[in-house]
Amino acid sequence: MKSYHQKKTKKRTYFLAFFFILWLGVLALRLVQLQVIDHVKLKAEAIQQNQKIQKIEPKRGSIFDRNMTILARSVPRYSVFFHPLENESHSEQWSRAKKIGQTLRLSSSKLSTIRAKINKDDNFIWLARKIEEQKATQVLNMNINGIFLMEENKRFYPQGNRAAHVLGRVDIDEIGVSGIEYKYNTILQGIEGEGLILRDAKRRRYSFETLKPPVDGKDLVLTLDETIQYIAEKELKNAVLQSQAEWGTVIISEPSTGDILALANYPTYDLNHLPNPPTRLDRNKAVHHTYDPGSTFKIITLSAALENKSVGFEETFDCTQGYVVYAGNTFWDHERLGILSFPEVFIHSSNVGTIFIGQRVGDENLCRTIKQFGFGQRTGIDLPAEERGLLNPLERWTKISVASHSIGYEISVTPIQMLQTLNIIANQGVIVPPRAVKKIHDTEMEALSPLPYKKAISEETAANVRNILLGVVASGTGVTAQIPGYAIYGKTGTAQKYDRKTKQYLTTAHIASFAGVVENDRPLFSMIVVIDDPKGHYYGSQVAAPVFREIAKKILRYLCVPPAKKSLDTLIASKAGKQSNE
Repeated sequence: MKSYHQKKTKKRTYFLAFFFILWLGVLALRLVQLQVIDHVKLKAEAIQQNQKIQKIEPKRGSIFDRNMTILARSVPRYSVFFHPLENESHSEQWSRAKKIGQTLRLSSSKLSTIRAKINKDDNFIWLARKIEEQKATQVLNMNINGIFLMEENKRFYPQGNRAAHVLGRVDIDEIGVSGIEYKYNTILQGIEGEGLILRDAKRRRYSFETLKPPVDGKDLVLTLDETIQYIAEKELKNAVLQSQAEWGTVIISEPSTGDILALANYPTYDLNHLPNPPTRLDRNKAVHHTYDPGSTFKIITLSAALENKSVGFEETFDCTQGYVVYAGNTFWDHERLGILSFPEVFIHSSNVGTIFIGQRVGDENLCRTIKQFGFGQRTGIDLPAEERGLLNPLERWTKISVASHSIGYEISVTPIQMLQTLNIIANQGVIVPPRAVKKIHDTEMEALSPLPYKKAISEETAANVRNILLGVVASGTGVTAQIPGYAIYGKTGTAQKYDRKTKQYLTTAHIASFAGVVENDRPLFSMIVVIDDPKGHYYGSQVAAPVFREIAKKILRYLCVPPAKKSLDTLIASKAGKQSNE
């Protein structure tokens, strides 16, 4: 009996020992799997559950005007984010997040988005980005578990809507989406850093550790003058509202350098309080919008005639009928002008006389001169999405094309292209590309991207064009741009708008413009004013030229440029009269 019980006990012992050893073996294998085979994977999962890599925004570079007035800068703000606690239901998470949403007055659509992310078990959810310090303090005082604040930067524009279309805007992550902010985004943005968000096993306590510090963006110095920009915006707004126009644009530049001193569009918007949607007013019409320029384009016809010696100063043209039939189409003058000398054709902006002159110039010479002035291609201004306009190649010109082009039709241009035309005259025939940025940090832009200047026309042609355009302001269609005691030359323009749907020019809708240069001993500044579809008076001399005058007067006062001692109006009229043999 004893032997039997001993044997049974011994078997049980062996059996238990076997299972114990087997259990130890399985446990050992499991430990090997966890510590060796799956170590990397499990470590990564643990880190993922308790750590999160978060990008650290660099401070975006500031933007200044040429006098170091701040136009755009980034200021510190707090953002609110949410992390779920351990073993917390979706309804509990939503209850806490909803309290913050109500405090911050989040929209219903925003709250719906937050709830959807909670239901998807997101571990990191933004509740509100870049809020005011007062609201951040409110959130902090609520002391709700799982709700945290993170410091970020928010773009701020101290001047509100000043130069809105030049500066452009950024999105919530401070990435440029329009204007200078977009064009120079890489330089302004800097380089992102990386940080590590740490939490305990219960997902309660959080700390932040910097892994890679960010590199702040560089500052930009623009060519703009904030005071001149203010003057341009104020006068443009008044003009658009008074004339009940659709929109208007003004560009002012320094011809010798191509520096844009002001670029204004109206309607505009406050960069700190964007319209919804913001893209509605994003379009910078000064460089984006194309239009038939009308009579301001006669500067090209004038230049072509002089450059190719197609017409002499002494020649006259019979414009007494007030219209001309060319290739089966009738072109009218704004009034009957009689017999005009070559300079008088442009001084009084006769369509009839200009078509006669264009016919003498010829298709090939006119088309070549248009190209030499840079039409049909971008000016190269450092603003995004510049349009090149529309210039048909010579082989696509029809019998009527030389007449249409001569008076600024059958071609589409941008306001910046027309301003460059005046700058070419001011620069004695040389093309100086326009620019909006003067410096990057402490580096002069010229040193970064030297541009070879091209010549559009001869110095002699430019001088003669200038003298005739002086007559336009002294005694022609541009008299409303006069400022007593200052030398001004330029050209008015009134063009019928082209309806792309009907493919016809409208007799009831016009674009009024004036482009000119103000001189002292040298060209001080050039300016173009474009007003779209003014109601009532619609001629460039009635709508655009007076705006030019008012802006120019205020700029001259701001720059402390005194008038000439002797009335320049008399001298200009005399000079123009001698050249036209009046």
